Amino acid sequence: MSQEIECYRGVVHPWLCDAMGHMTTRHYTAMFDDGSYHLLAALGFGPDMLARRIGFADVNLNMNFKAELGVGDLVVVTGGVEKIGGKSMITRYTMRNLATGDVAADLVASTVQFDLAARRAIEVLPEIRANARRLFPEAEIAAGSLV
Repeated sequence: MSQEIECYRGVVHPWLCDAMGHMTTRHYTAMFDDGSYHLLAALGFGPDMLARRIGFADVNLNMNFKAELGVGDLVVVTGGVEKIGGKSMITRYTMRNLATGDVAADLVASTVQFDLAARRAIEVLPEIRANARRLFPEAEIAAGSLV
């Protein structure tokens, strides 16, 4: 995936670290989660969809840790869409140490468009597909149903 947008910036605070001075895995996850909201917003997910009771649900996360982050490290997360199918999408996020450029971790997420009232997966909305095509032209994006 070559196209990515910036999704998150932060700092590793002492209270995010373990006894060895390294950021704990739960905080890597939290930073990626915060970044996912920004990526989804770029795709068009906003308050209007929540008002319509439409959301997203992560169904699989695969995280790889590449380099340790410690107290005071500045962090930037970039992300993008790899694929959109009928009801789901695959996104990839990369977390880097801003000072060194080193990849600290990456995450691949499988996420479904979700009807919050019916509690079931639904077709990815056309506007989400259109925005993904515009932002990530190399992504594999299915046409969606004609319904």
